Amino acid sequence: MNPTAGPAADDVGERTGLAALAAAALEAYRAGRTAPLEDLVREATPLLWHVVRSQGVERDEAQDVVQGVWLAFVRSAATIREPDAALKWLLVSARRAAWQVVAHRRGDARRTTALDDDGVAHPELRSPDPAPDESVVTDERDRALWRRFVLLPERCQQVLRFVAMADRPDYRAIAEVTGMQVTAVGVTRGRCLAKLRALLATEEVWGA
Repeated sequence: MNPTAGPAADDVGERTGLAALAAAALEAYRAGRTAPLEDLVREATPLLWHVVRSQGVERDEAQDVVQGVWLAFVRSAATIREPDAALKWLLVSARRAAWQVVAHRRGDARRTTALDDDGVAHPELRSPDPAPDESVVTDERDRALWRRFVLLPERCQQVLRFVAMADRPDYRAIAEVTGMQVTAVGVTRGRCLAKLRALLATEEVWGA
């Protein structure tokens, strides 16, 4: 038997979508078959790339971050408890890896932007961080958003989360993850955003 052959019929069964592909690929990889994992990498990499980019990672860094996520996935294949959680594991790992890259870059920027050519700090230079009052307003608006967001139907929450992950959402990937028709993603997105706007209209801080 060829160890790199595609998944057997019972690997996939009735599963459909990207989440199912991830689960089947993980099970196949554990069994010594690598072809399903190659299929997963090809299908899921655009979604992971969008997730990483949406967190503020530069384009030239995003590829390295995504490759690191795939390497970590392979190393962790034996320790991921539930195959059905494989796609979620990838998405969470991509987001966390992106946060680390952005945090590191911001730390470097804070250490260098306030220095002149001979290394003397200029206290009059404005910090790149928001002013305290701006942070308070932003935090309160974020809390208001999430208070209303959780009132949306589960499908709306799922679609809007994926849309928010990317500058240019990949409707095909979202459809595969959610089990929706590709043509229904845009319509659902519009309806869900309208519902969220209506809910936020009752929040004073958001209207301000």
